[in-house]
Amino acid sequence: RHSSLVMYAAVVGRTVPTAAVRRGALNSRTALRTHRAPIRAVVSSAEAEMKTVPLHVGFVGTGLIGKATLKQVGAHAPSLLATGGLDLRIAACADSKHMILASSADGMNPDAVDAAVGDRAVAEWDAGALAAETPVAADLDALVAKIVAFARADPDGNGTAVIVDNTSSDAVADRYGEWLARGVHVVTPNKKANSGDLARFRRFRTAADESGAKWLYEGTIGAGLPVVSTLRTLRASGDRVRSVQGIFSGTMSFLFNTWDPGAGQPFSDVVLAAKKAGYTEPDPRDDLNGLDVARKVVIAARESGVDLALDDVDVQSLVPAELEDCDVAEYERRLPEYDGAIAEQAAAAAAAGKVLRFVGKVDAEKGTGNVELAEFDASHPFAGLQGADNILEISTARYSDEMSSTPLIIRGPGAGAQVTAGGVFGDLCKLGAVLGARVPV
Repeated sequence: RHSSLVMYAAVVGRTVPTAAVRRGALNSRTALRTHRAPIRAVVSSAEAEMKTVPLHVGFVGTGLIGKATLKQVGAHAPSLLATGGLDLRIAACADSKHMILASSADGMNPDAVDAAVGDRAVAEWDAGALAAETPVAADLDALVAKIVAFARADPDGNGTAVIVDNTSSDAVADRYGEWLARGVHVVTPNKKANSGDLARFRRFRTAADESGAKWLYEGTIGAGLPVVSTLRTLRASGDRVRSVQGIFSGTMSFLFNTWDPGAGQPFSDVVLAAKKAGYTEPDPRDDLNGLDVARKVVIAARESGVDLALDDVDVQSLVPAELEDCDVAEYERRLPEYDGAIAEQAAAAAAAGKVLRFVGKVDAEKGTGNVELAEFDASHPFAGLQGADNILEISTARYSDEMSSTPLIIRGPGAGAQVTAGGVFGDLCKLGAVLGARVPV
């Protein structure tokens, strides 16, 4: 790869940053430390002075989303370094039992990630191929200390420590405050912190403001859809969010997009088929109770300027009260007993030319949030959704009838490891851009 970078520079007449050559070497970590002489070419002074921004990243959580994120970073980190100076270094990774640390501040070998990680637990990763130490018992304190030490050892003083939390753990989320206070940036799709206790959320925001660290969480609503960033941009540019409503759950989207009550299909059949196909949680009640949607409503509300707590959200659960506390097997066996009530709702909606959709709503002007099974005209964007897509409708002072504008619509896949990982990776790129890398975000 070193030679290919030299050839590329000669052809296009530009400088490949020293770090790009160092990180691009394939065959030895020694090469990473010795190929430091810049390649000379005729370039503009701006290109010649391109800043290198090393991010020493600790990845916590290596499930489906965690591995997808790690592999995306491994695949694209070299090009980000070569073209924009963003030096993403895989400094550490941890699952619930073990962690693996890079052998040096150069980070793990990005080219080896796919094969060395595979679908295995951290304890079984190929440490030699990764240029990493032998996996040991997971210790978040030690992991953070290591990435901070790597960042502080950066010879140019540009090193930065970042934690990527790809878990859904509240215990991990509870650590954000101390990490942010230390200047460690946090990137995550974990909804627990930014939808949980309001006082804790404010503490974390204050810690970030005071230290200058960034807490980025685009992936907490709509996987990789640009929801959080859009709401922030609207408000930063002087717009006022009036309401946000949407189909926030891929599971609930799939259920109501595929259910055919007009043909007499029982709703319970759709639920059980969705579980079998992997669209629901192992216990479908975790989707049907509306709590996941309520968390996203809270996040949307807070990003719209409303200090909403989870307990403030009025939630209409689709789990019959009599089936809330039984085991999963009994719930699935008895669910058909309750098909009649929701079928009646669907029939009444159809008679009025409407459809049923499970939505979350934020009324920013009233400061309220709710989750409900609501009726929408057959011509409404929510009615035409397909598969497990998410869709959000944002009404603002600008996107309003008064301004002769329709609401702002954001639509796309709201679940899936690759798109969620893409949202997380995108936040890493945004962080790099904020810190001076030439990443077009």
